[in-house]
Amino acid sequence: MIDSSTAPKASVIIPTYNRADLVRLMLEQLTRQTQPLSDFEVIVSDDGSSDDTASVVGAFTERLRLRYCFQEDLGDRVSLARNHAAALAEAELLIFLDCGGMIAPDLVERHVAAHAGSPRLAVLGYAWGYDPRYPALEGLDRDLAAMPPERVLAKYRELPAFRDVRHEALVAHDFDLRTMPLPWQLFFALNTSMRAEDFHAVGGFDETMTGWGCEDLEMGFKLQRAGVALQFVEDAWIIEWPHERDMSKRWPEMVANTLKFLRKYPEPTIEIGYVLCAANEYWRWEQCWLELRSWSEQVAGVDVADELAQAVARIGPGERIAVFGAGGVLPPQLPPSVVADFDAALVRRATAGTAHTALHALGVRTLLADQSIDTVLVTSRLAGLWGTWREHVLAEARRIGRKVELLHPDMSVG
Repeated sequence: MIDSSTAPKASVIIPTYNRADLVRLMLEQLTRQTQPLSDFEVIVSDDGSSDDTASVVGAFTERLRLRYCFQEDLGDRVSLARNHAAALAEAELLIFLDCGGMIAPDLVERHVAAHAGSPRLAVLGYAWGYDPRYPALEGLDRDLAAMPPERVLAKYRELPAFRDVRHEALVAHDFDLRTMPLPWQLFFALNTSMRAEDFHAVGGFDETMTGWGCEDLEMGFKLQRAGVALQFVEDAWIIEWPHERDMSKRWPEMVANTLKFLRKYPEPTIEIGYVLCAANEYWRWEQCWLELRSWSEQVAGVDVADELAQAVARIGPGERIAVFGAGGVLPPQLPPSVVADFDAALVRRATAGTAHTALHALGVRTLLADQSIDTVLVTSRLAGLWGTWREHVLAEARRIGRKVELLHPDMSVG
């Protein structure tokens, strides 16, 4: 019997759905942890399984500090399952693992050690075998079922298809998330940890994000915004159980959740991420954000008031106008309009004390309604981004507006 008289140092949270065999393997591997078993609790949070998950968990109650919670099967609600478990957790540190992560023998110890002396930290661990771009490796499932994870890692670790899908991005920054412009883009909840206090302070996982994808990115984003540093610990590893992934079903769910992400945080960083996800170009996110940041610095002092004044003179009275790339100075002739710019400080300055509606947006995907605008004016402040975003800006302008006018001679509607 495990001593549970003292508070645990960590709560290991495992959401699951109809994966009883994998739950059994994970719990067995948790009994092998180098961290004393009395130091951590395990909470299996069941998202409505109809298999024998409950009885599998029950068989381990004398070997682990273990709890089980169940919620009705109303579809994929992994965020709610994680939040339910976190509400039950007694430890100050929460370790989140996806069901099917075969666990390093010192995984709990690695996570606990990473947080020692660092109260505002979220840790990301490596996920061997997690790369949806590759088919499942032949024989990996048999080896994982028959051998301890550390032996499996020694056998497969040199295979490119066995690496974490984030590997190239991590190598480019020497595994130092502090040097990454968007570190939360790598925040995958299949192996991560954070202080319970920080988790609850940001509201936990977004329960409106159902299905697959994005709820963990949003968690990483709001943790960083709240001042929690992100750190990658390569030695805190798992091995993802091999299975074929139907990305034709999963990716549209990711896109739908990314739109929810954008609705919560309507700003260019998430705006371009949504567009890239919709185009299945997730790994261009950092590159495109850096391009936007560089261009924003170049045109920080560019004033487009004159070209807007000339455009307004050609527009009939009473028309609803939206401006993409408004800058920090607006002409007095501009009637109350929707005014967007990728520079938040400039668009706030331009609209302060006016009847204009300010949007911190690039203009590739706003939250404006279809055909809610008569004329969309696209200024020269977008000229340096035209090669990357031309088609997206035009598509968005045509979605929200009846007419589109490009105010730079090098831009053409085509």
